[in-house]
Amino acid sequence: MSENENAIRINGFVERTDHGPVTVLTLNRPERRNALARVVIDQLGDFLARAAVEPGVRAVVITGAGPVFCAGMDLKDAAANADTPEAEKQAVDDVQAIADLIQQVHRLPKPVVAALNGDAYAGGAGLALACDLVVAAEHARIGFPEVRRGLVAAVVLHDLVRQAGERRARELLLTGAPIVAATAERWGLVNRVVPADQCLSTALDLARGLVGSGPKAIATTKHLLDEAGGPADLRGAAAVSAAVRVSEEAQEGMRAFVEQRAPRWAEGA
Repeated sequence: MSENENAIRINGFVERTDHGPVTVLTLNRPERRNALARVVIDQLGDFLARAAVEPGVRAVVITGAGPVFCAGMDLKDAAANADTPEAEKQAVDDVQAIADLIQQVHRLPKPVVAALNGDAYAGGAGLALACDLVVAAEHARIGFPEVRRGLVAAVVLHDLVRQAGERRARELLLTGAPIVAATAERWGLVNRVVPADQCLSTALDLARGLVGSGPKAIATTKHLLDEAGGPADLRGAAAVSAAVRVSEEAQEGMRAFVEQRAPRWAEGA
């Protein structure tokens, strides 16, 4: 490993590798499809906070280990805690943590590139859409399957509607069906679609191309772009999502997902 490529690992859940002025943050939980457990959110947030203030870091790339970029919220953990007295508070805390992470990506004063090495679903897709640029492997899919599990994709809705348009957002959110990378590119959710073995290198090239610009100009442009899209109340959206998550319908949806069966929705729901 060269002097410009130093890996830093925290508990194995997120790995940082520095490529000169570009920092790569890798979600490193492939056995759980890089699901956003609270520890993963916290560690990724810590790395982003460091990158924001380190003068040697000029751009960030976020990717995933293994075949999947990120499957979203860890539904196995959520289902396991559903019957505990702290379930409602835990639901609020977990969803607000995802909302804060997405907001942190938006507000990072340095450009962030997502390298979708594989599928990005739910909160994982929301994390990708919050990035300034997105590179996707040809086989990657983007989807928001929340409704199929009795959940609501409230936190990601603002970015999705802004980038894809309301009609396409309705299709993605109401059907829960994923789209392939080529379609995501056509719909404005992805900047580049490349062979899988070129995904990270292409993202690094894009990030390096941003390094030559003025850092204050980049930060200001990001801020203006976010303002142009209108302020997003992600904390409010998180509260809506959390309220749905503790409903009986959502509990059944998550149990069905964990048990790999079709959900049994209540009649008249």
